[in-house]
Amino acid sequence: MVFSLGQRWISDSESELGLGTVVGVEGRMITVLFPATGESRLYAKEDAPITRVVFNLGDEITHVDGWHLSITNVIEQDGLLVYQGTRHDNDQEDEIKEVFLSHFLKFNKPQDRLFAGQIDRFDRFVIRHNALLQRYSNQRSPLRGLLGGKVSLIAHQLYIAKEVGRRFAPRVMLADEVGLGKTIEAGLIIHQQLTAGLAQRILIVVPETLQHQWLVEMLRRFNLSFSLFDEQRCVEAYADSDNPFDTAQLVLVSMDMLKAKKRRFEQICEAQWDLMVVDEAHHLEWHAEQPNRQFQIVEALSDEIPGLLLLTATPDQLGHFSHFARLRLLDSARFHDYDAFLEEEKHYHQLAEIAEPLMSDAAISAQHLDNLTSLSGISLTASLEQINHSQNDIRQSARHKLFNELLDCHGTGRVMFRNTRSAVDGFKQRRLQAHPLKLPSQYQTALRVHNMMSAQQSHESRAEQLLYPESLYQALEGEGIQWTHYDPRVQWLIDFLLANKREKVLVICASAQTALAIEEAARTEEGIRGTVFHEEMSILERDKAGAYFAQEEAGAQVMVCSEIGSEGRNFQFARHLVLFDLPTNPDLLEQRIGRLDRIGQQHDIAIHVPFMQDTAQDKLLQWYHHGLNAFEQPCATGSALYQKYAPHLMEVLATGQSDKLETLIEQTHQDHLALLAQMEAGRDRLLEMHSNGGEQAHQLVTEISEHENHPEFINQTLRLFDVLGVQQDDLGEQIMLFKPTEHMLVASLPGLAAEGQLVTFDRDSSLHRDEVALLNEEHPLFEAALDAILSSETGSTSVALLKNNALPAGNFFLECLFVVETSAPPQYQVSQYLPATPIRILLDKNGNDLSAKVGFETFNKQLSAVNRHIGSKLVNASQTQIHELLRQAQQRVKPQVETLVKHAAMRAKTQLGDELSRMQALKQRNPAIRDDELEFWQTQQQEVLNYLDKAQLKLDALRFIVIAPSKS
Repeated sequence: MVFSLGQRWISDSESELGLGTVVGVEGRMITVLFPATGESRLYAKEDAPITRVVFNLGDEITHVDGWHLSITNVIEQDGLLVYQGTRHDNDQEDEIKEVFLSHFLKFNKPQDRLFAGQIDRFDRFVIRHNALLQRYSNQRSPLRGLLGGKVSLIAHQLYIAKEVGRRFAPRVMLADEVGLGKTIEAGLIIHQQLTAGLAQRILIVVPETLQHQWLVEMLRRFNLSFSLFDEQRCVEAYADSDNPFDTAQLVLVSMDMLKAKKRRFEQICEAQWDLMVVDEAHHLEWHAEQPNRQFQIVEALSDEIPGLLLLTATPDQLGHFSHFARLRLLDSARFHDYDAFLEEEKHYHQLAEIAEPLMSDAAISAQHLDNLTSLSGISLTASLEQINHSQNDIRQSARHKLFNELLDCHGTGRVMFRNTRSAVDGFKQRRLQAHPLKLPSQYQTALRVHNMMSAQQSHESRAEQLLYPESLYQALEGEGIQWTHYDPRVQWLIDFLLANKREKVLVICASAQTALAIEEAARTEEGIRGTVFHEEMSILERDKAGAYFAQEEAGAQVMVCSEIGSEGRNFQFARHLVLFDLPTNPDLLEQRIGRLDRIGQQHDIAIHVPFMQDTAQDKLLQWYHHGLNAFEQPCATGSALYQKYAPHLMEVLATGQSDKLETLIEQTHQDHLALLAQMEAGRDRLLEMHSNGGEQAHQLVTEISEHENHPEFINQTLRLFDVLGVQQDDLGEQIMLFKPTEHMLVASLPGLAAEGQLVTFDRDSSLHRDEVALLNEEHPLFEAALDAILSSETGSTSVALLKNNALPAGNFFLECLFVVETSAPPQYQVSQYLPATPIRILLDKNGNDLSAKVGFETFNKQLSAVNRHIGSKLVNASQTQIHELLRQAQQRVKPQVETLVKHAAMRAKTQLGDELSRMQALKQRNPAIRDDELEFWQTQQQEVLNYLDKAQLKLDALRFIVIAPSKS
């Protein structure tokens, strides 16, 4: 090395020091000052770990005073380099001596870093290559947006998520029956909308009792951090904005706050949202004279927010007209006439009967097709020959297309999804275990007094009181009386808990006072670990109670809930449900049972009903069981039959007339069977087939399962985190602990706390433990790891040796990793058509491209690392040849780029054009197609093609490989 004062060098081991200047040359030592940091270093001339900074023609450099120069010529004067060229600020010719180069010059381009001696470790180039391929795979995956949820792979949930999540501004009702996973479906849709860039600001509105459950579910299952806005949070947010709801992108609020705080409602309306989710939407009740406040709130917001998801398991709970009104919230153009809607419903079963052979692959006649055309009122595009074609793929394609056309034009097909238990596998049996008990003398006295004093009350009022003898007894003896000492149901429950100590038991009763008394009796009399859950507790207290009950070890054996526990909460880890009393509304009974009877329940469900014989409790139990079969089967007829028979039922409960009870049960049962048959005949089978997804849904599960069981992803991910410096401890049972270390490449990784993160690559393992993250390509921690590599220069340069006696020593290869990409706003989803695509070029010394013949992995296994100092010397010795090879690589890659962009534009034009044409044709016969949807597809096509036309090529990484003879 020849050193002169003023030369610019960079440290091989401390590149963060910036550009150094030789300020002393004495004997065998040199002194280098690094002005950017004020540090200086003393090196021996012979083995100084520094590299001379030499810029080349075409490079851009910066003067110490801040102006820039494009180099057109390089000369040497007295051992110093002088760069001549054109200034950027005045287009004048000028020069910069190397001593006046900016001290803060950064080498961002791979070629600059390579020539400056900033050579990365061998393994980091490999990691960068793999990270580029992984990002490319993620962006082009047809499963994108469906993998990130820490949820079971349930076919109908995934199908609905895929169908709705990729729509522009989806406006749908998720109306699956209790236990089928509407919250999961909503979370998957939200995740997809965010992943695809279709939504950025999302509002979730729920009953106050469910807000923490939603908060936890979104975070635990989908890694989505919603901000819970209560009054305190709103007040605190004024420090950052006049409108508190502008301070967060993902917001969760309670319907109760919007009802109680007019100003908060006004502010939330003024904020801009892309998507709103409303849970328990059956509470939105519409009356011609005055809709309820919940309906008014959602109606006002839905007029301003493009996307809307309404969630309800019982869409008809407040009457069919309210159901229609909620559909009108989703699409007022489609659902504008209630009478027309009723008329259309009459023909659902006829159209479904004709359409069903399409899905069963049965032969279809010309007459059948004519009937289908006549009844649907649309002109079918599939021909009879295609529908009955002998070639399976042609036949299935034609039938699937025809089925989708019918859905697009039929009923609620585009705006409503409803799966029923009868059409979904995975539910366990429900078993009623009735426990008759003797009425205690204390209650007998209370009932006699009540009957004497309530003779003038209505049957309904008397019946409601007779169902709760403990309340009558307390009213007679005083509030402080310990009724649990006499109530045989309490003693039965304690005995049951003692006999089943290893079982979790959920108890539901009507009131908070009853729940508290039951839990206290079990705890004080036998030391049974229990907890309560009722409306007088704060949200946080309820969450803690639920978590205590869910703990397998040292958790509560029993949770006693008031009626509030029957809505929204999921306790399917338990299999014993005790109904301490019974509600009079069948829908409420179904909601109680639905806390355990859900997808994910692993055992048959035992429904225990302790009751006192020959009382109103006894008679209500008989009506439910023998009249409606409401305990052992989901009761679809319950609401309708309760409305019809409620006066008779209340009379029987109030008077205790057994003969009338027998007649009531017989009439109810006959009507129950008739109504079931009528529902079966009038089922909207098209809606059901559309909602469960059929074979498509099961194929989706298969694709995700096969995608996840790929060992190469696991190996590459572990190597990725190893390069980043993350400690990985194998804890067994497919679970690992990732912990940050002091030697990480980055200061921190989002999602990796100081105490570490438990992770697994196995979906089942993650579902068994809440604290274990499912690590896949959509998890924020993995995305952060990829970004840490690809957003930095890590691995962008490398030098390696190829030891092969068959090749001439001293020859070399240049391996270039290019990336073709386009920058576009996320809502245009340009990466669907042109993901960030890596292109590898491998040139030999003569400029021949060997990349098609020599694969990356095969080539990489033959290479060995060299240290940074030697690597820098090898690069400097071949700098002129490397420049020429870089120029040739740029020329060779251009045709590939043109082909990629051309094919991407063709795909975009075809797919978006077809969708636009389909929607335009559909608009002619179905008003459910909104004008803003058509405008979206028109704009989408124009903008996507525009951004594809601006695709750019960049050199992302370089590896210089020198051939060395292997030792014989």
